[in-house]
Amino acid sequence: MSLTVPPDLLDKAEKGEPISDDEFLACVADSLPYAWKLLLALRERLDGETPFVDNTEPPANEEERAQLLRFVGSDAMRGAAERKLGVKIAFQNCHRLAVFPASDGEPGMESGAYLRFVSTRAQLLNQSPEFVNC
Repeated sequence: MSLTVPPDLLDKAEKGEPISDDEFLACVADSLPYAWKLLLALRERLDGETPFVDNTEPPANEEERAQLLRFVGSDAMRGAAERKLGVKIAFQNCHRLAVFPASDGEPGMESGAYLRFVSTRAQLLNQSPEFVNC
């Protein structure tokens, strides 16, 4: 299971009531603390002078790795975080999470740095034997 959903939030979802990004992201932060803290740390480092910041350190254990993979595997989680933090999130391999600054329109998607990061070439160049089973 990806998230541990509080009963009141589950009740709202079951009733079809609106759920704010803040409510949803509180659930994400509680359920996936490693992934959320990593994302916040990257966002904090994004200073407007660099085209993006990324994490190159593998998670310390399988639990952290699983949290990160569950976070990036969810369009809803990534989308809410992007809206809340004003960034575009990209991901390579088992741990290379990156954030790009928001711009007019879709956050970060048109920047050259983002397009290079998500390119086929970048994915191939970012491979390493130690990542085969990550």
